[in-house]
Parts: sequence; structure tokens; C-alpha cells
Amino acid sequence: MKNESRVIFDAYTQQIAQINGVTDPTRQFAVNPTIEQKLENRIQESSDFLKSINIVPVDEIKGEKLRLGTSGPIASRTNTSSSDRTPRDIHELEDDGYECFKTDFDSYIKYSTVDLWAKFPDFQERMRNQVIEQIARDRMMIGFNGTSHATDTDLATNPLLQDVNIGWIQEMRVKAPARVLNNVKVGDIGGNDYKNIDAAVYDIVGSLIDPWFREGTDLVVICGRDLLHDKYLSLVDNNPAPTERNALQTLLANKQLGGKRTMTVPFFPAKSVMVTPLNNLSIYYQEGSRRRTITDNAKRDRIEDYQSVNEDYVIEELGACCIIDGIQTPNATNDGWI
Repeated sequence: MKNESRVIFDAYTQQIAQINGVTDPTRQFAVNPTIEQKLENRIQESSDFLKSINIVPVDEIKGEKLRLGTSGPIASRTNTSSSDRTPRDIHELEDDGYECFKTDFDSYIKYSTVDLWAKFPDFQERMRNQVIEQIARDRMMIGFNGTSHATDTDLATNPLLQDVNIGWIQEMRVKAPARVLNNVKVGDIGGNDYKNIDAAVYDIVGSLIDPWFREGTDLVVICGRDLLHDKYLSLVDNNPAPTERNALQTLLANKQLGGKRTMTVPFFPAKSVMVTPLNNLSIYYQEGSRRRTITDNAKRDRIEDYQSVNEDYVIEELGACCIIDGIQTPNATNDGWI
């Protein structure tokens, strides 16, 4: 690292030490609670999807869900001449809590990159944002692909971070398997389960989501990009006239499946579908659990940033969510399924 870069980098680490109330950031320290909250806010703001779900602090590493919504109707009437009014629990009765597991978000930056970035006035923001943006991507990857929390993770075997933590889809597989359809055949050929993806989504909303959640305008279909591409590409190909294409512009800007608003999210399984209100998905992190160490590793010509936090991926109300887990579509010759 150049001497000029060293001065700028030292100012960066001194700033980190000051705002966290420590003297030496090269020794592990607990991130200041105020800084921790600001960091979580920046992670959430860096992703349109994460901005739409709940990222909330919890006091304990293990406990009951926060129950950020309600699980059913409470309206009723009672003849108080003969009996007492009986209040209803607005949350699910089943024993279903959360448990946070330690997640390491460790990264490094080469001296050569520090030298390059040191030329810019926003050096500190660049150093901070590269980590924040990757944490956001990792959380989406874990949320939709995580199946376990291994003691020693293996990125080569689990490139989508499947072994870092249990994500939302896996939670549904384990805790609400009756709300998950597996290996559904969708296509206009013999042997299908549904003629098209709209019919499939319409059916699972009507049959797998609890009645009091079905009509909510906040239900969203989260799906892989390929499913939307297949549906809307055929519409574009079959409507070549300019007037029809103009009408399609509005349609494409307001994509729907089964009559519900639809969105694609990075790292969501390519041939799967999840239907749920976005505010039914949560990431809990244990307040005060974030640890950090910044190390100047001259042996490797790099700066290493070690961060960790205890977190869990939670579906608040299982009855407000359903999934098609693995969709088979017709092959190129329309005589089989892939």
C-alpha cells in the first residue's frame, strides 16, 4: 500500500474506532448499537426487495416470533345474557418460534484496490458500501436457498449459501409442507397439472392460503425470472401490430400471475413460485450481537474485514404463504417435461 493510501486508510479505521467507542479496531469489538442500527438500515435500503420486508432486532437469540401481523378474523357476536364474550388470539396457536444463528460476513480488499480508491474523495463510503451491498445480496440468497446451518460451510458445494442458514422456502417445507406443491407440470400438453402458470397461481392462492388472507391486496407472487419471461415473451411474439404492442407496454409494466402482482427477486429459484404478503417475510437479528475486526494482513497484501451477526429468516404467518417448489415445463418438442 502506498504511503498516501496508508494515511487515508488509517483515517478510515480511526473513524470506525471512534464511532464505536473503541481504541483499536484491529481487535474484535462489539459494534455500537446506534451504528449497528444504521448499518442494518443501509443494508435494507440497498435492495428494493429488502426494503419491502421486515428486518428487525430481537433481544434474545431464541424466542417467540414477533407476530407482525394477525392470523385470522376476530369479529364475532355474543349473547351476553347467557355467556361471556370470549376474545380470540390474533396470532397462530402453534408453537413456532425463531432461533438466530451466527453468520460471518468476512471479506478482504487488496492493497492495490485501496491505492486505487484512495484517489477518490468518497473513499470511506466505497469501503463501507462494498460490504453493505454484498451482505444484502447474501441475505436474499440465503432467504430463498438456505436449507441448513452447517458448522463449517462449503461455498464450492453450496454456491447459493444453502448451508449458511435456513431460509423462507425451507421453513415452509419443514413447518407447513401441506402449503407446498412439489414438481408441478405446467404447460399446454398432455399430462399437465395446469395449462399455464396463471392457473397454477390462481389455484394455490384459493386452496393453500388461509381464507382470511386470500383477498388481501398485499399478496405478491415472487417467482423466477424465467417463468415471467416465458409468459410475456409469447404475448409479445403473438402481437406484432403497433397498437397491440402499445397495449402490451402497460401490461409488461404491471406484470401479474393469477391476478396477483408479481415480482422477480435476485437468487429466487428459477422454476418456483412463492405467494405471500411481503411484510410476512422477516429477517431477525439479535441486537448487540454484531462483532467486527479489521486486520491489515501484509502476508497477503490485503485488508481483511471480519464481521458477524446472529440472525434468522422468519415467515410470520405460515397460513399467509404458499409455494410451488419446482415447476416442470414442456421441452422444446412438446413431448416431455423439463
